[in-house]
Amino acid sequence: MLFMKRYATLYIVFTLFAVSHCFAQRSLQGTVVDEHHIPLAGATIIIKETGAGQISDASGKFRFMPLPKGVYHVEVSFIGYETYKTEVDITDTTTPLVIALTPGAVQLLDVVVTTAPDRPINTLSQVDIKLRPINTSQDVLRMVPGLFIAQHAGGGKAEQIFLRGFDCDHGTDINVEVDGIPVNMITHAHGQGYADLHFLMPEMIHQVDFDKGPYFANKGDLNTAGYVAFQTKSKLDRNFAKLEGGSFNTGRIAAGLTVLESKKSNAFVAAEFFRSDGFFVNNQDFTRFNLHSRYNAALSANTALSAAFTAFSSAWNASGQIPDRAVDEGIITRFGSIDPTEGGNTSRYNAYIKLTRTLANGATWDNQLFAVRYNFNLFSNFTLYLHDPVNGDQINQKDNRWVYGYKSRYQKTSILFNKVLKTDLGAGMRYDDIGTIALEHTVKRTFLNHVQSGAARELNLNAYASETLFLTDKFSVNAALRLDYFTFFYHNNLTAVQSATVEKAIVNPKLNFTYQVNPRLSLFVRTGTGFHSNDARVVVAQNGKDILPRAYGMDIGGEIKVTPRLLVHAAVWRLDLDQEFVYSGDEGVVEPSGKTTRQGLDLSVRYQIMPWLFADLDANVTKPRAVGLPEGQNYIPLAPVSTSVAGLTIRRANGLNGSLRYRYIGDRPANQDNTLVAKGYFITDAMIAFTRKTWEAGMSVENVFNSLWKEAQFDTVSRLKNETAPVDEIHFTPGTPFSLKVRLTRYF
Repeated sequence: MLFMKRYATLYIVFTLFAVSHCFAQRSLQGTVVDEHHIPLAGATIIIKETGAGQISDASGKFRFMPLPKGVYHVEVSFIGYETYKTEVDITDTTTPLVIALTPGAVQLLDVVVTTAPDRPINTLSQVDIKLRPINTSQDVLRMVPGLFIAQHAGGGKAEQIFLRGFDCDHGTDINVEVDGIPVNMITHAHGQGYADLHFLMPEMIHQVDFDKGPYFANKGDLNTAGYVAFQTKSKLDRNFAKLEGGSFNTGRIAAGLTVLESKKSNAFVAAEFFRSDGFFVNNQDFTRFNLHSRYNAALSANTALSAAFTAFSSAWNASGQIPDRAVDEGIITRFGSIDPTEGGNTSRYNAYIKLTRTLANGATWDNQLFAVRYNFNLFSNFTLYLHDPVNGDQINQKDNRWVYGYKSRYQKTSILFNKVLKTDLGAGMRYDDIGTIALEHTVKRTFLNHVQSGAARELNLNAYASETLFLTDKFSVNAALRLDYFTFFYHNNLTAVQSATVEKAIVNPKLNFTYQVNPRLSLFVRTGTGFHSNDARVVVAQNGKDILPRAYGMDIGGEIKVTPRLLVHAAVWRLDLDQEFVYSGDEGVVEPSGKTTRQGLDLSVRYQIMPWLFADLDANVTKPRAVGLPEGQNYIPLAPVSTSVAGLTIRRANGLNGSLRYRYIGDRPANQDNTLVAKGYFITDAMIAFTRKTWEAGMSVENVFNSLWKEAQFDTVSRLKNETAPVDEIHFTPGTPFSLKVRLTRYF
């Protein structure tokens, strides 16, 4: 087959290029780990004699080269750990280091501005996660500066995501991964790129890497507004058992246990069970079960194997999105429902095996295989009685699939014309075998008739090359190219013309610059293109037209240590899309809606007021507009224009920790002419915890001041059962009222 030949050629080129970089250089290299020998990504490594700095990668690794013989003083720092200082004698051979950091006071003094393209402010660790109210891993997304989520279907459905002036729906314009496995479901029954993170236990998160824009060669489909990559723990630092309980008959039990611990291998298993009635009149009866297991083995001094299996299932009732008029007229309360039979169930099973090898030349080569089994069943009613005045407009969306994938990644630091060159090469594939993708008309979860019914298959082959050249210790240039090749197949069960296949490819270049003006100021310019694919059903129907629209982005900004305790990150940016996608739930398709442009300002501030008191602020302003429409008629519905989160955090050495935080999103247009407005909100949350060696007790409060707010809002044409004509207005899901949760954790 043609695409297999193309893929084989790409892989051969990739392999030859990797081999060509296999030559030795005198260097200083190593791995940064924590006290449990778990790799730490985002640590800053500085050589005092040269002033050169690097950020440790996802495996905790770093490498400086070339280096003359001599003695060098190295400092390694990471927020939440004591700064490590050592003296290294560089000889004719490469000097490997394993640097184990010990927990200590959190100091912004430890954040160093370097010329490395990676930035420590773009990594979330357990230190961040533990000090904010968290119900699910989906809530961790809120910690990404400028990212907001909205739940509008009973707690079990994936949240709606907003980022950089995008209403990403459930993931159309944001790439989400966990341990290299894609979370996004392409050609999904409820929207392109549907990203449900409820299968991930918060306790299993080791770190979260994120960034904005289409500038990253190792991120492909859906990486337009940005990406979020979760990394789970490779081992438990200690066994634990946790009990949580709170408002609305909410309860959760979770536990983690190491089942194997030897010199060369380890394994653990963790599980959780969650239930809640919810704060709606209609009992949510929400349940969730998660199982997470992992095995690691050192096959040799240079080869490591890791394997994991996770299982997830969830079921819930939902109150849906209710119209303003139903509440204003007293038909229902703001926590009531028009169709109390909405809700659904879903499950997901993930398995992967990964082999990591360190080559003789210091390069690392990762190879990963993964498989996902996924089931989804959702009942919704957006328009109430608009189309069917007797039975109502409830729909049932079904999605059952297998996802198979492979990833290979080669990373190497070498010398080119006496300059440091960092090479990152990758190739991979993803194959979705969607046995059922359906949309049905139902009443009270009982089948009435088919709207759509079929099966789909989608294949994505990809390869990329990314080279970062350090022209000086202060100036680096990154150039990258990514190729993605797709085949889309859809079999329609309801028409005479049943099957069709479409092929398409896209190439996306990236060019990024970083310049360290001085030890306190680093500037960057990022440019590049990305893309988001469309639903296979639409791709086939359109014969491949507008199915891989490109996104064009540019960021200009910098990071500055204004004072040793004050770090500021700022960027102005622009992102243009060849084609915006809008999901139509009742039709079950993703429709192109024309070109769009967005430009904005991102600001992040971190300030250490006192040794134990920290302040942080993230503020984002965006101007999103449709291209080619008259002024005043060119608003992008639900695109956020102003967002901000900020807070104060206490971290005491005696084990007392806490935070008080707000999240704000401004009013935004709900339709293209801004005649309907989605109202903003300002919500305050709080958390306090007391930690000892063998136990921890904590309490968290959401919506401290019990504000009335709308979490999700949509411009919807609907009709109530007693109405003779449809009405176009805001439908909404109310946000959480005052909610209290307490927890007790035992470590052993």
